[in-house]
Amino acid sequence: MKSEKFSRSITAKGLVIAALTLLMLIPSATIRKLIRERQERSEETIQRINAKWSFAQTLSGPVLNIPYTETEKDSDGKLALIPSIFTVTPETLDIRVKLSPEERYYGIYKTILYRSEIEISGEFDGADFEKIPEGVMDLQHVSVTLGLSDQRGVEDNPNFTLDGVQYTMDALGKQYNYMAGRKPFLSAAIDGSTLIRSRGKVAFNCTFRLKGSSEMNFIPMGKTTKVHMEGAWKDPGFIGNFSPDHDITGNGFTADWTILRFNRAIPDTWTNKTNIDFDDTSFGVNLIDQVDHYLQNERAAKYAFMFIALTFVVFFFVEVLTRRKIHPVQYLLVGIALTIFYTLLLSISEQLNFAWAYLIAGVATIALITVYAHSVFKNYKPTVILALVLVMLYSFLYMVLQLEDVALLIGSIGLFVILGVVMYLSRRVNWYASVPDDDPAAPPPLPAKPVTPPPVPKPAAAAVPPPVKNAAAPARPVGRPRKKQEEPKKV
Repeated sequence: MKSEKFSRSITAKGLVIAALTLLMLIPSATIRKLIRERQERSEETIQRINAKWSFAQTLSGPVLNIPYTETEKDSDGKLALIPSIFTVTPETLDIRVKLSPEERYYGIYKTILYRSEIEISGEFDGADFEKIPEGVMDLQHVSVTLGLSDQRGVEDNPNFTLDGVQYTMDALGKQYNYMAGRKPFLSAAIDGSTLIRSRGKVAFNCTFRLKGSSEMNFIPMGKTTKVHMEGAWKDPGFIGNFSPDHDITGNGFTADWTILRFNRAIPDTWTNKTNIDFDDTSFGVNLIDQVDHYLQNERAAKYAFMFIALTFVVFFFVEVLTRRKIHPVQYLLVGIALTIFYTLLLSISEQLNFAWAYLIAGVATIALITVYAHSVFKNYKPTVILALVLVMLYSFLYMVLQLEDVALLIGSIGLFVILGVVMYLSRRVNWYASVPDDDPAAPPPLPAKPVTPPPVPKPAAAAVPPPVKNAAAPARPVGRPRKKQEEPKKV
């Protein structure tokens, strides 16, 4: 008896609704998985676009490579000539870049590409040439190398000027580069005899055009490296191990880096026997797409559980306060409608911008749930309240999605306020009360046929006592004697 009473209580109904809310986590997780799959497909498509253009570029150098031969004893104790390379970094390195980003589409997918104009200048210190280890220098094969991560991005022939002499740089592919490991690089053979005899500063200059995609990085090879970059992109992201002094406006950005020899883990000179990880000192700019709708869809899907739970709470309070029974299947249908909102948002945002996609998906979902709720409530007042609650929830979510820096703060405050409202509305709910059996929303029963009441029996007449023989005649009243009635005359 007690178990039957509990199963019909409001508490039991609340537990059923809580179980349904947890059940809706399954489609919510499926939605988030779908978003990640679409994002991965987008990234694969972007990689195919970039492969036809050029990948992200990393610029390193230039450096001087001086071949020499040193004598060492082998395992048998015999002298052997070992070819080696001595690498010298610039004393100063000044890089100026003008970046021109552009957007490219492949179907519904978008990537960010760029063209750049690069000017490199600086000086080598002639005193560094004396640091070469003991050996025989090969001055006929001295070269200057400039590292690039993707040579397909070079749009013209770079001309390298060293000590007033101009040299043509050639692409050497993925041969072993003592500057940056097995990566492609540009190289120019120079006159080593004139260079080695110099004891002062040796100036150099190089200009060329380079294209790439998504980001551009630099490796500070100079003892003092300065990089100035400007570009027509209003949402740059500065990446790597060094932060620049930057200025961002609505038309673009400017950024300046200054890295000293003490800031980088790169020696001034080294040989091919030295193992150096240059990637740990890279820095640059990332052309961020602020309207990445997959990221916004992912963030929106994280609030799916909150939306479903709060909508179920509204339905539950309508059921308790108006005593209108709502079946668990009806709760489940509303939860499915709330989940489909995220599939609508994802699919429409791939065709339109995120703001319009959010508006269309939100209006469609609110309209669907409101019409269905009216068919359940049979009353305009709770239907309007539910519609207003949904409008506030979706407006609140959109505001949180637009606020990146304070999204967590605004979201936490909003949830705290919502919890307070729920606690206030539930303060007088008798959780031990039973759910009503009747359904006020159901049509009233047909009136019964009138029932004729049974006839009321008449009261029995008083019994007249029979005459008593030889009874005395009743006494005549005192007064005038009664006349004898005359008989009619016969004619």
